[in-house]
Amino acid sequence: MRSLTIVIPAGQNNISSVVGPYKFFTLANRHYVKQGKAPVFDVKLAGVKEQELAHDGLFSITPHLHFREIRKTDFIIIPASSLEKIQGIVSENQELVQWIGDQYRGGAEVASLCTGAFLLASTGLLNGRICSTHWNAGHLFRQQYPEVILQTDKLITDEQGIYTNGGAYSFLNLMLYLVEKFYDRETALVCAKVFQVDIERSSQSPFTIFNGQKDHSDEVIRNAQLYIEQNILRKFSMEELATQFALSRRNFDRRFIQATGNTPLEYQQRVRIEQAKKMLESGRHAVADVMYETGYSDQKAFRAVFKKITGLTPAGYRSKFNKDAEVLTDQ
Repeated sequence: MRSLTIVIPAGQNNISSVVGPYKFFTLANRHYVKQGKAPVFDVKLAGVKEQELAHDGLFSITPHLHFREIRKTDFIIIPASSLEKIQGIVSENQELVQWIGDQYRGGAEVASLCTGAFLLASTGLLNGRICSTHWNAGHLFRQQYPEVILQTDKLITDEQGIYTNGGAYSFLNLMLYLVEKFYDRETALVCAKVFQVDIERSSQSPFTIFNGQKDHSDEVIRNAQLYIEQNILRKFSMEELATQFALSRRNFDRRFIQATGNTPLEYQQRVRIEQAKKMLESGRHAVADVMYETGYSDQKAFRAVFKKITGLTPAGYRSKFNKDAEVLTDQ
């Protein structure tokens, strides 16, 4: 039997991403035993302390053993922690970070859940590799780990024995993916049915909320962002916008990307599509009306940009998130 270690870092404050993996693999093992097969993984919780308190002390996590007691493991799962505390957790767990890196170099595979990607990235194992995390943590992650190829639209990444996933409870989809990979499709379907998880979900883009990346010190670019947000319907080129702020287009683009992670045009598209999403979520807006109200005049272009950003067509998005969608028939 292979060993699976769910690590419990010092300061771990998220219960669900510890309990979830534990229950998934316990169920998968139990199903295998019923089929007359040997369990695939021996699942253990390995911590830094004898006990961790979570959610303001309401709950506690008691690991099976200290991570130092494990000389070799086959698979490591790094749970999520709250974004507000993740930087402190990374700095407090440098010995665990080193252990994770050593285990991977010794043949172990590693999976991070949501913001657990910060702890994984601090090992250096993600440098030059694709990674996902919660969409709301993307800007901070890019600032701290610029050598990692962050793609927050991806629900799951799988590269050379390193797995990451998107935000919050989307880790359940990664659990299904791992169960299917290390057990079989039938066992994954059993887990999907028992825990009622959509096995076909592949992107977190439809769930992303674009708030505008203003956590930076470039006042000129912040003013340009505000101008874009306050002039959704106005038609202007990015050259005109750069001139308005006394910058060359090249310098404007460079500073905009450095501050926000998007080009000015991408930022404008995201602002417009976020407004379109809100309109589609509420009321009985026709798709054509939403298109015009968010600065687009070509339905094909609107549809293409909308799908690129959300992963869904405008009509598909409305059907998914608007409770009155069944009375609307336009595409």
